[in-house]
Amino acid sequence: MILELKGIYKEYQQGKMKVPVLKDVNFSMEEGEYVAIMGPSGSGKTTLMNIIGCLDKQTEGTFFLDGVDIKACSENAMSDIRLNKIGFVFQSFHLLPKQSALANVEMPLNYAKVPKKERKERALKALDRVGLADRVDFKPNQLSGGQMQRVAIARAIVNDPDIILADEPTGALDTETSIQVMEILKEISKDRLVIMVTHNPELAKKYSTRIISMLDGLITDDSMPLTEEEIKSESAKEKSKVEKDKKTKKPSMSFATSFGLSLKNLFTKKGRTTLTAFAGSIGIIGIALIMAVSQGMTTYINTMQEDTLSSYPITIEETDTDLGTLMESFMGLNSSGSNHDNKAVYSNAKLYDMLNALNSADTIENDLESFKKYIETEHESEGTVLHDAISGIQYSYDLDLPVYTENVDGNIIHSDRQELMQYIIRKYMGIDMSMLNQASEGSSVMSMFTGGSSQKLWQEMLPGDNGKLISPLLEKQYDVVYGSWPAEYNEIVLVLDENNELNDMSLYALGLIPEEDIADIVDAVMNGTELEQNSKKWTYEEICNMEFRTVINSDCYVYDEKTGLYSDLRETETGLRYLYDNAVPLKVSGIIRPSEDAVSTMLSGSIAYTSKLTEYIINESKQSAAVSAQIETPDIDIFTGLPFKESTGDLSDSDKEAEFREYIAGMSEKKKADAYVKIMSIPTEEQLSEAVSQAMTSYTPENMKAQIAQAIMQETSMSEADIIEYIDGMSEEELNGLVTKMVTEQLKVQFAEQAQQQLNGMSTSQLSTALDVAMSSYTTEQCAEYYEIILEFSDSDYETNLKKLGNLDLEKPASINIYASSFENKEVIEDAISTYNENVDELKQIKYTDYVGLMMSSVTSIINAVTYVLIAFVAVSLVVSSIMIGVITLISVQERTKEIGILRAIGASKKNVSGMFNAETIIIGFISGLLGVLITYLLCIPINMILQNLTNISSLRAQLPIPAAVILVIISTGLTLFAGIIPSRSAAKKDPVVALRTE
Repeated sequence: MILELKGIYKEYQQGKMKVPVLKDVNFSMEEGEYVAIMGPSGSGKTTLMNIIGCLDKQTEGTFFLDGVDIKACSENAMSDIRLNKIGFVFQSFHLLPKQSALANVEMPLNYAKVPKKERKERALKALDRVGLADRVDFKPNQLSGGQMQRVAIARAIVNDPDIILADEPTGALDTETSIQVMEILKEISKDRLVIMVTHNPELAKKYSTRIISMLDGLITDDSMPLTEEEIKSESAKEKSKVEKDKKTKKPSMSFATSFGLSLKNLFTKKGRTTLTAFAGSIGIIGIALIMAVSQGMTTYINTMQEDTLSSYPITIEETDTDLGTLMESFMGLNSSGSNHDNKAVYSNAKLYDMLNALNSADTIENDLESFKKYIETEHESEGTVLHDAISGIQYSYDLDLPVYTENVDGNIIHSDRQELMQYIIRKYMGIDMSMLNQASEGSSVMSMFTGGSSQKLWQEMLPGDNGKLISPLLEKQYDVVYGSWPAEYNEIVLVLDENNELNDMSLYALGLIPEEDIADIVDAVMNGTELEQNSKKWTYEEICNMEFRTVINSDCYVYDEKTGLYSDLRETETGLRYLYDNAVPLKVSGIIRPSEDAVSTMLSGSIAYTSKLTEYIINESKQSAAVSAQIETPDIDIFTGLPFKESTGDLSDSDKEAEFREYIAGMSEKKKADAYVKIMSIPTEEQLSEAVSQAMTSYTPENMKAQIAQAIMQETSMSEADIIEYIDGMSEEELNGLVTKMVTEQLKVQFAEQAQQQLNGMSTSQLSTALDVAMSSYTTEQCAEYYEIILEFSDSDYETNLKKLGNLDLEKPASINIYASSFENKEVIEDAISTYNENVDELKQIKYTDYVGLMMSSVTSIINAVTYVLIAFVAVSLVVSSIMIGVITLISVQERTKEIGILRAIGASKKNVSGMFNAETIIIGFISGLLGVLITYLLCIPINMILQNLTNISSLRAQLPIPAAVILVIISTGLTLFAGIIPSRSAAKKDPVVALRTE
């Protein structure tokens, strides 16, 4: 059995849909069969032939060819099978037009490495077998359709394959030639398997031994080989020939004669014709140059807009605070602008405006899940306003991507620039950057070290449409200097600057330089010494051989049976090594740097990964035991075992009492004892008030001043004289208030110390029992007070823990970045969002702050104004060109007045004269337009050099598009014809007698 198909399925991916083409195809074929596959268009015939011909592979099922499973074959193996076992005959012949018939037939033998002499002998034998021994040196354009198809058959059989696949071999042939081709295929099928796709049921029934019918990817019928009686019955049918009607067109001889005369006349006056055409081309040159510069400027502006907007997308956050009014207030955009006279100074309520704007700024939760579905549908659907307006969409999630690498020191480090910088400064400079960053100055310091507080070392790239990993916008902004863009989810690229450099902190975070080098830098800074700058370099191959690994967020946490909690493996070196060894490897597929033509670039990090990696990490995180444990216990923190704290402001005293009593009841004996000590260390308000009142009776004004002075001296560096002067200025009421506060705090501390001393003699069991007894006497108010003091809560919450574990929903992004292709399209996107808000409930409406729009609202107007000015220049040039061409044509008429007279004298009518000049203007107009376009292309070379030298913008190039050039030639022809109408009519109206007398 030479060919066997079992359960063959084939489907194609179209966007997010899978389109089935073949469905459970099963058959076997033997050598010597002549099988015809029939079916309507779209039934799967061609797909089936491609699979049999090893041009494609099935989605499911097995396909055996001579006992070999084709699906398991490599591409090289499949090529070898096609070369040696399969021959193709195509409907459109597919012959090499520049090669002879012999060379076309020899082609497969070249790939089979057959010696030259044997190759020629076998090719000649194949051509002789199909009856073309006398056409071996003819090229395809010298052969008829039937002869070309026979050459194709000879090429198919020259390597003696086991299978011949013929796809509509007679589709482009007449009936007689089709029969010849079918006879040849019939003859070939005697010693091999021939499979033919055809729409001709008569030829199939007559020549094939077996017919397979297909419909919608299914085999609907598989016949047995036909008997001789059936073949004779089919051959007895008469065939009719249908001749095509031939229609001839009668040419318009009058116009042809006029055109011929005009052409001859122009050729006889080559000098004047050339000058006239050049003069006519001047206007076209002017128009073309303006269009070229305009097009270059427009292209540059569009590129600049797109590149600039790549750094300023429309960002819609999950939680949005409307700061538009506040920004306007800060920038003075909402100033009242009241008119005053110039005789006084007036107040401006700027502080009121800002505080009022801040107070009225609402925080809104955006329904990004619904909006994501809307924006994807609108962007992917052709014909919608957002289809062309959006150049890319990026979804961000609250996902921390933990990437690790083994550096040159052999240590596993977290590849995070900012975290490592904080570690270096804390270790070698003794500064805690985490505390310093709480102030704005600290953020500025960290920005200097890390290249910007908002810039991350690892950054997700903007994906393209239809499942593409990389946006065309990125491919345009960056050049691949080595390797390629990522093709798989775990492939990344290294991002260099325009000088092929990375800063030293990024190199350290990537594991390329040791910690010692960073320590030397810090040491040089602290000691004020000059550090010798040794420029290091790495080959592209070394970079691409680097290994990074990302850990699934939830895999970092494992269950500790001793504590019953989940702990972070990264806290120990052994745990970190385990995570690293089992992490997802990330391969550097290429190295990129900003293109020379890029105005602005999107990536701010040094390593860029695809959105597919984010999706992979999120999907994998959902499978972990830690995530399941947290979901199963939504009230308890799996990391601390403590309950999540609810909003105590929403709980009444009765609710707090109930939770407090329940919490105490579930405590261990040791915890009860500790709780009782803490409760007894708190004085009641009555006890505290009585103690304070009693203590204050012993204070005189002098005692008060002395105690206040002592406290101030302990806390400040003021002199004793200044302190005394300050205290003497206080009233008795102020002195009493300050001392009362001091005494109250002192009594609280004393009460707690006394209570703890009294309870030190009691055992844990006694303290626990004492609390149980006291619980019965506590009032609701006391329980509510102790609720806040005794109960321990997790510092985290349920949602935060799930985010920490990476349990996120891909359909619910934390933010959506929408990239507009231009400032004009940015407004289109904003209008579309407004339309969306009008059609949804108020709770689902999207709110966002367009910071870029507030600052750059006039950019679109400026661009439009420039465009309108250029259009005005073009319009003026067109008018000038038309007038000039009309003048030139009129001068030509005056010069040829005697010629007109002669023509009229020999019998030319007014129409003939007018037609002659019209023909000449058409010819001159075409030559002028063509000459003007060619000269413009030549002039663009020095113009571009001048523009780039003046502006230093390499991407600013004057360029005349080919469609515009064609249109200009047509316009030139049309303009000369229009401008020549009046002169041609003037020529036709001339009196022949007067014209003949003209010198």
